[in-house]
Amino acid sequence: MEALKKIIPGVVTELNKFVQRLTAPNPGAMTGPGTNSYIVGEGILAVIDPGPAIESHVRKLIEATGERLRWIVCTHTHLDHSPAAAMLNKATGAHVLGMPAPDDGRQDMQFRPDRVLRHGDVVDLGRHTLRAVHTPGHASNHLCYLFEQQKLLFTGDHIMQGSTVVISPPDGDMQAYLDSLAKLLEIDIAALAPGHGHVIADPRVEISRLIAHRLRREQKVIDAFGRKNPATLDELLPVVYDDVAQKLHPVARRSLHAHLIKLARDARVRENGGFWECFDLQGVSRL
Repeated sequence: MEALKKIIPGVVTELNKFVQRLTAPNPGAMTGPGTNSYIVGEGILAVIDPGPAIESHVRKLIEATGERLRWIVCTHTHLDHSPAAAMLNKATGAHVLGMPAPDDGRQDMQFRPDRVLRHGDVVDLGRHTLRAVHTPGHASNHLCYLFEQQKLLFTGDHIMQGSTVVISPPDGDMQAYLDSLAKLLEIDIAALAPGHGHVIADPRVEISRLIAHRLRREQKVIDAFGRKNPATLDELLPVVYDDVAQKLHPVARRSLHAHLIKLARDARVRENGGFWECFDLQGVSRL
C-alpha cells in the first residue's frame, strides 16, 4: 500500500492514474519528509503546491509535466509551499493561482497570482476539475482543493498526516481553524492528500479527531490556570504542552497564544500587560 511506503524526496510517486506526488527535499521538524507537490490531471495538468524555491525540485516538476502544465495552484503562501511558483511560471508559462499573501512576516511576499481564487472557484483540467475550498486558520489565505471526480481533497497545511498543524497569530486563527475543519465535514470527501505525509484514507475520522484534539488542548489551557492565575505564556507553556518535546515548545507557544486569543474572544480569559487571567475557573477540569 502507498501509505506504508517511505516517502523519498525527488521520486515521483503515482497515487492513481490522475495524481502523482513529488516531495521536495526539505525535510524537517515542521515539514516531515518534505513538502508534497501534486501533479493532477491527464491532458491538462496542474501542480498543487510547487513548494520551496529549490532548483532541483522545480526541474523535476518540469520533467514530470512537460508541455501539459497549465496551472500552478497554491494552497497558501508559507515559505515551504509557494516560492517555487515564480520559478515554475517563468520556465513553463503556466498560470499561478491562489490567494495573495498576508503580511505577517512568515509569508512568501513575492507570490503574485495570475488569478485570485475564492471559495467555490473551479480550476478547469478538461475532463477533471479542482474546486477551491477556503479553509482559513493555519493561514488566512489557505485554500484546500477538491478533485471533484475522485472526491480527493488536497489539504496543504490545513491537515497534515502524522502531525498537528501550528496556528501562528496574528494571521493564524484557532477559531477559524476549528470552523474550517467543521466545514470539511459537510463535504463528501473520499480521501485527504496532505501537504506533508501520506494520503489519509478516513477523512471524517481524521477531521473529527483533529477537532477533538484541539478542544482537549483548549481544556488543558483552562486547567493550567488552576495552578497559577494570572500567568504568562511562558508559565502556561510547559503545563499545557507537557506531552510535547521541549525542543518543540517555541513552536507550540504560537498555538498556545492562538488558543488564548480564542478564549479571550469567548470571554473566558483576558490579557493585561503580558499576563493572562482566567475568570471562568468553573470550567477547570477536576479530573
